[in-house]
Amino acid sequence: MAITRIFDVIPQLLEKYNKLDALAVKENGKWVTYSTQQFADTINQLSYGLYDLGIERDDKIAIIANNRPEWNFADFAIQQCGAVSVPIYPTISEHDLKFILTDAQIKYVFVSSAELYKKVKAVADSVSSIKGIYTFNEVEGAKHWSELAKAGKANPKASEIDAIKKSIKPNDLFSILYTSGTTGNPKGVMLSHNNLISNSIACQVLAPFTSDWKALSFLPLNHVYERMLTTLYFYLGVSIYYAESIDTIGANLKEVQPQIFGTVPRLLEKVYDKIVATGEQQTGIKKKLFFWALDLGLRYELHGANGWWYEFQLKIANKLVFSKWREALGGNVVAVASGGAALQPRLARVFQAAKIIVLEGYGLTETSPVIAVNNFLPNSIKFGTVGTIIDKVLVSFAEDGEILVKGPNVMLGYYNRPDATAEAIDSDGWFHTGDIGVLEEDRFLKITDRKKEIFKTSGGKYIAPVMIENKLKESTFVEQVMVIGENQKYASALIVPAFLFLKEYCKRKNIEYTTNEELIKNPIVKARILEEVEKVNKTLAPYETIKRPELLPREWTIDNNEMTPKMSLKRKVIMTANKELIVKIFGAE
Repeated sequence: MAITRIFDVIPQLLEKYNKLDALAVKENGKWVTYSTQQFADTINQLSYGLYDLGIERDDKIAIIANNRPEWNFADFAIQQCGAVSVPIYPTISEHDLKFILTDAQIKYVFVSSAELYKKVKAVADSVSSIKGIYTFNEVEGAKHWSELAKAGKANPKASEIDAIKKSIKPNDLFSILYTSGTTGNPKGVMLSHNNLISNSIACQVLAPFTSDWKALSFLPLNHVYERMLTTLYFYLGVSIYYAESIDTIGANLKEVQPQIFGTVPRLLEKVYDKIVATGEQQTGIKKKLFFWALDLGLRYELHGANGWWYEFQLKIANKLVFSKWREALGGNVVAVASGGAALQPRLARVFQAAKIIVLEGYGLTETSPVIAVNNFLPNSIKFGTVGTIIDKVLVSFAEDGEILVKGPNVMLGYYNRPDATAEAIDSDGWFHTGDIGVLEEDRFLKITDRKKEIFKTSGGKYIAPVMIENKLKESTFVEQVMVIGENQKYASALIVPAFLFLKEYCKRKNIEYTTNEELIKNPIVKARILEEVEKVNKTLAPYETIKRPELLPREWTIDNNEMTPKMSLKRKVIMTANKELIVKIFGAE
């Protein structure tokens, strides 16, 4: 059958890939699996229960939960009723939660935990549209989602649900995803079935998928990136195992031994830093061997461009050193899909040298999300780029270099915001991404900066901060960085050092480590990080060079409202929090 609506993947999954572990989750220390048949039956029963509850076409139902099978049960059941799912980040602020529940006129809410139940209950009374809240965990005093499924099983409405499914068109609205921008209220991105299905089908070239593959899932399902990957996995019969939490990813990778997982560069940076810190702890020949292999990996070029002697050495490095890296990821990883932010080219190189293929892609919630991605088609990987444009998607460039997109993946618009929709999609149908880029070799898309983040110094020179930040983050001493200097005489930077690496460095240099606050004041540490800044400065135009950078004692986080859920810096928030330091930097003259 033709797959034109998202729920169409379920009958195909049953017919072509009837598996015992379509979905899996760890409960009380054991992996619990759901067969394809259980998955399909549960979705149907829950959709009958929702129908009995009085859910109608285009009603809005929110899901606020961690990644787990129930997330999918609810999502597909909502679709089959012709309703619209509104996934929300569990870490959302009370202000944004109230705004979304009100803006979308949410009727029912699925939440995972007691904590989230309390969070929604606290604002539900002031949102007149809400009729009920259902929980995935057992929560005292709350209705459990299984009540709906049991009611649906006892009173099936198969013919009614089938009639609704038949009436749903590929371009009908299936979900509203609220993007938490760096300023103002979130905007609801309206996505159709066709938006997500077309993107999933176009992305099947990502890797050499087979139906015996397993995927580990840990990026939030309420973000379009993991949701598209999930649709792709169901479409191709890949089993999905849900990690217990961000903290258990390492252990879960070893247990599940997946062939693929989606991630963001921030997590890959942490994996790499941990590997380097482990290498630093070794001694003698083992340490020399580790750093010889690492140096080899960092110089890796595709298609044997470094010559036979390099390739010979790389084989040895793979046997003695890199094999342990692969074991740490479960031993079976074929591909890692990376998105959400820029991946440092050195990480793509070193992991590829270690036979861990990291495929960087690019897109936005508004483009469902993928526009371009490095992939397994012949000659379709290039370091420092986000890969080739996916099938059926067109890319053009505005005069200022802004990337414009047209295709079946482009959103229907912003919910309740025709003004914002008209601003984002021009009269010719081109979606304006807000990112600046170029095409290399006429096929590889390279992102050079974010249009809104480019700033001008008082000398009238434009600075592209993201490009400089990515260069600085290539240093093992640098964890996070934000380039500043709008309307100032020069550019500077706020730098969060890589404290894990710094501790090892201090040990080697016999520098006493007490606290992060004390460490960033140490003149030896400051001078060493300044050396790294000067290295980057040599590669920049004189007006771009970083002067008088300052170090900060802790990482920027989502919980502290300094980063968006997809790990983008909230620049205004960070600048406000460090106002005095910034005055010190630019008031120096």
